[in-house]
Amino acid sequence: MDSTLSCVNNGGSVSLIRLDHVPQLEVETPLSTEALSALFYWQARPGETLTVIDPEATAYRARITSLDPEHAACVPFQRLTAPVESLLRIEVYQSLPDKERFELVLQKLTELGVTRIVPLESQHSATLEERDARQKKSHRWPEVIRKASRQCRRAMLPELLPVHTFTEALACAGSAELKLMLYEGDVSWSFKEGIGSFKPQSVALLIGPEGGFSQDEVEQAQAEAFLPVNLGPRILRTETAAIVAAALVQSYLGDLG
Repeated sequence: MDSTLSCVNNGGSVSLIRLDHVPQLEVETPLSTEALSALFYWQARPGETLTVIDPEATAYRARITSLDPEHAACVPFQRLTAPVESLLRIEVYQSLPDKERFELVLQKLTELGVTRIVPLESQHSATLEERDARQKKSHRWPEVIRKASRQCRRAMLPELLPVHTFTEALACAGSAELKLMLYEGDVSWSFKEGIGSFKPQSVALLIGPEGGFSQDEVEQAQAEAFLPVNLGPRILRTETAAIVAAALVQSYLGDLG
């Protein structure tokens, strides 16, 4: 399933602000139509500082000096010594938690360099209808990602997909090279053992709700090549589990630390 077409926040590669050439620092640089579209996805304003990328994949901090529907320009003022986007593609499939905890998950996964975030409804999770019954909050999710991306100086907005069913989420993760399912039941694999010596370029993490996954869901995920793993002897809240798992993957296989 190619769910990039249904991305609700215009995240991913389309949100990269690309320069047409290697810039000179402190020299105003005109931006292309493609970059202008990316600025729109960031809801950028003149005077704002964002991260831009040149054709050699070098990142810069740049100040937006002009922006209108047909023209934009920036002044790059700092060349960054390391890539701000991880070479490891991390996808997190998060069972919907109660209340506003999903907003915390969105914020922290963005800071950790996650590429794609997919909320899902599992057997024991909250539903989108339940979450929005008292006060609609899901419309705020793209803005949470934008703010977090600005704060941590990312060059790209993580993709946020619509709420999926459990089956849809498994299909969406189909192309990931390594698939790990956090499971509170009896499993023989620790998180570290689940990664082993494998060096994948893409990892899918499946995070359960407070009540955990049902046995049917575990079996369904295993049939789709997900390996059930645990994060140790203590039971973590679902939002803690998502953040810890993403941090461990980034540490073991990506650019963290």
